[in-house]
Amino acid sequence: MFTVHGIKIPLTPEEVSPTIWRALASGSYEAKEARWIFKAIRSSDRVLELGTGLGVITSLIAKIADVQVWSFEANPLTAALAKRVINANDLDNVTLQQGILAAGDPRTFQFYVRKDLWMSSMDRDQGPYEDEISLKSTNIDDFIVDHGINVLVMDIEGAERDLVQGAELPGVERVFLELHDHLYGLQGVRDITLALAGKGYAYDPRGSYGPCVLFSKESGEREYEPEVFNAVS
Repeated sequence: MFTVHGIKIPLTPEEVSPTIWRALASGSYEAKEARWIFKAIRSSDRVLELGTGLGVITSLIAKIADVQVWSFEANPLTAALAKRVINANDLDNVTLQQGILAAGDPRTFQFYVRKDLWMSSMDRDQGPYEDEISLKSTNIDDFIVDHGINVLVMDIEGAERDLVQGAELPGVERVFLELHDHLYGLQGVRDITLALAGKGYAYDPRGSYGPCVLFSKESGEREYEPEVFNAVS
């Protein structure tokens, strides 16, 4: 067992692709998310995470004081690995479910499993896939209301565009997501930004870095984290 971003990882090279293993071994796996997630989550938040992955970000969120986490992972094999990671870190405030949440009435989606787990998605055209599974969705807005969610975290390989356009996100104060402009271009980024703005969210530079973006409804002041720049001679 080794650690990544302070999270215990009880996995072996045979259980993930070589690309993902190298990222884990080097500490680069979800490194940006691991740093900036702490700008999005606060003590006592009730967090819904879509796209558990290996559970590294899930575990980081769950280590914040008094936080409760509900996390969904579509890929059953990935969900099983994430469960091991969460258990290895002795986290009893995480509810992990294998499945998907979507806007609107429950319906069946096709999910395409790829060798690199972070490339698995509902987009058939994203690249070669190893398996195709059918998943019935649960209404995200109903889930948010039923569980008192106030923060939404997403890394769902492009599906975030359709979700934020169709969902109401009642009671959600902050949305932290990874943009996938390589899948939907700048038009997709505009679609996401406009959809969230229409619901009262603003792009929050205090918790955003590159494709890892925080949208907030709050207007209270918060301090920026000082940046250190290297002088160029």
